[in-house]
Amino acid sequence: MLFLIDIFYNYHEQNLFSNYYTLFMSDTKNVIFDFKENSNISDWLVVDDVVMGGKSNGSFKINNHGYGEYSGLVSLENNGGFSSLRYRFKQLKIENFTNVVVRIKGDGNKYQFRIKDDFSNSYSYVYTFLTMNNEWQNIIIPLKEMYPAFRGRKLDMNNFSANKIHQIAFLIGNKIQQKFKLEIDIIYLQ
Repeated sequence: MLFLIDIFYNYHEQNLFSNYYTLFMSDTKNVIFDFKENSNISDWLVVDDVVMGGKSNGSFKINNHGYGEYSGLVSLENNGGFSSLRYRFKQLKIENFTNVVVRIKGDGNKYQFRIKDDFSNSYSYVYTFLTMNNEWQNIIIPLKEMYPAFRGRKLDMNNFSANKIHQIAFLIGNKIQQKFKLEIDIIYLQ
């Protein structure tokens, strides 16, 4: 009898593990980037207003807690006023998803989350969000609410409706000089 019970529990545990593994693996397909202590961030690029003569200065690293840390100073000198952090990757099909979720710890500043369906486009699709000061939060970004913009101007085009994305970005540019710090844990599709 004990032998049969052991077989039942072993079978049951294996099925639970198998179901959990399948669920976990299906969820990992949704992940755009999950920051860890050993994450390779070489494809993440900081682009500041210095490309237009400005003086803003952003930086990006993996911090001691294993999170992506984007920080710096936005300056208005020389007609500057923005810093951005961009990540380009192989085109990702997103037809089964309606949101991007970003788990971040902010500084109370307002940021933009941006996507491109083709990195060669001059414009991006934009969603603005406000962070809480030094608290973790999940920002849910509805893809269909992301509007097209170029150099801070909204374009006369439809909101995002593509079935793929090729680049994501964070941007801070609130028309004031300000220090900023944004910790990023994970970015995924939902």
